[in-house]
Amino acid sequence: MNLELSEEQTAVRRLAEDFVQREIAPHVVDWDRAENVDRSIVRKLGALGFLGLTVPEEYGGSGGDHLAYCLVTEELGRGDSSVRGIVSVSLGLVAKTIAAWGDEEQKRHWLPRLTAGEALGCFGLTEPGTGSDAGNLTTRAVRDGGDYVVNGTKMFITNGTWADVVLLFARTNDTPGHRGVSAFLIPTDTPGLTRRTIHGKLGLRGQATAELVLEDVRVPASALMGPEGKGFSIAMSALAKGRMSVAAGCVGIAQAALDAAVRYAGEREQFGKPIASYQLVQELISDISVDVDAARLLTWRVADLVDRGEDFATAASKAKLFASEAAVRSANNALQVYGGYGYIDEYPVGKLLRDARVMTLYEGTSQIQKLIIGRALTGVSAF
Repeated sequence: MNLELSEEQTAVRRLAEDFVQREIAPHVVDWDRAENVDRSIVRKLGALGFLGLTVPEEYGGSGGDHLAYCLVTEELGRGDSSVRGIVSVSLGLVAKTIAAWGDEEQKRHWLPRLTAGEALGCFGLTEPGTGSDAGNLTTRAVRDGGDYVVNGTKMFITNGTWADVVLLFARTNDTPGHRGVSAFLIPTDTPGLTRRTIHGKLGLRGQATAELVLEDVRVPASALMGPEGKGFSIAMSALAKGRMSVAAGCVGIAQAALDAAVRYAGEREQFGKPIASYQLVQELISDISVDVDAARLLTWRVADLVDRGEDFATAASKAKLFASEAAVRSANNALQVYGGYGYIDEYPVGKLLRDARVMTLYEGTSQIQKLIIGRALTGVSAF
């Protein structure tokens, strides 16, 4: 495997790095305190093509390979995971899924708007009672003539109050388990759909996270995406690539932790010399550095498998598992380097730790990733 980046990949990485320094870094603390990212960032992301990476140009996308997508996602994660989440969900979970499973009309209608940042998407899978057990979701879509009538509640939906379309998963028949689930594209201004912002989160505070309530939401049969009853397969295929995106964002968190720890250790003096000269501080920093490199290589491996058209699901679970746990370790070690100052939000490492913690929970907990990996290795399902 050649790990040298191409000129195009290097250029897009540099573009993302410059964007983070110019448009995100100056505002991170204020956005976190206000629990609100400036929404103008969405159009800016679209203008640079970051919301259209890997989507075909004929549908408004900016093309590129999945390694380039990971490079951009890493840089956004390094800057602010709340912004990274906007891209990971609207592009990674919604636009890419429409490109893969949508019919021509759905692609033509939604993809140009999503890739330009004129619209945002959210992914409506998780419910109050079904997180890891997504196959037993209870939201229902009942056929009524040429329409479906949808009722149910979705929880912890990233972009939920900002989104213009929700890729929603609902049960369309009484078949138990995942075989009864279908996928729908539902505009969020459809009558009967209400949204409530979830405040008081530990991390990702600037990100619009919401509860969606659907009460007799009537949508035409054309809102169905893919065959009826194939919704769970659609969701799982989206999440497999989504785990690559989360892993890349975690690499960004860990890299930010490393940068902050090295910088502070060189500036902070104790006992008459910089703390960087003390071996136990060097140990903390070296542990972060190893985690960064290992997580990055696992993530790049997934991108390489995707771009070569090979099976990548297990590799994505490995990357997501390791990178998310590594991000927590790295941010925690960086906070230890900062000492008491790390506990104050004026300094970056506390936010990195808060943002990292949720990465081990969403798009499949660390425990679910271990079950997926174990099933792949043994051929025995734990579900």
